[in-house]
Amino acid sequence: MFTIFVARNMTVQQFLNHVSNDPFYLLLYLGLLPFTALLFLLLAKNEGTKTPWKYAYSVLIYLSCIPGIFAIIFLVYRFVFENQQILNVEIYTQLLPILSMALTIFFIRKNVDLTYIPGFGKLSGLLMMILATFTLMWIFNKTNLLAITFIPIQYILIIFVVLFIAIKVGFDRVVAKKSK
Repeated sequence: MFTIFVARNMTVQQFLNHVSNDPFYLLLYLGLLPFTALLFLLLAKNEGTKTPWKYAYSVLIYLSCIPGIFAIIFLVYRFVFENQQILNVEIYTQLLPILSMALTIFFIRKNVDLTYIPGFGKLSGLLMMILATFTLMWIFNKTNLLAITFIPIQYILIIFVVLFIAIKVGFDRVVAKKSK
């Protein structure tokens, strides 16, 4: 029987191992999200922009995007900083949340434009900000003083300006107020 518990000294890796050892509830959760989006597609055909449905879609997107974005961040981190091989990717905790998020968003987009969904711009801005920060961290990790001396300074400045603009645009999307 799967019991969710967080021990006092449990690490994220131990929690992910615990979930992947007994994946029933994880599979149920990740399977219900696209199924619910498909059910909403059938029930609310062409009514996705109306008030009850757009908030239901918003909840569904958040329920699927939070584990999906976490899985994307975790995968990028493991590939970029830990040099993990693609064949060592865990299916339950690293691939299925991304697949569930993609299917959920796919079914929702069939019925409604995502710009009408409250909070969706904040999620995409958050993802853009996180990926720009990871790119910046990767550059800092891979470059050393010797490599920087061989790269012309104007290219380094252009790279950092573009990354900071991407971080700023992502941050603005996260904290922007609804302007309608």
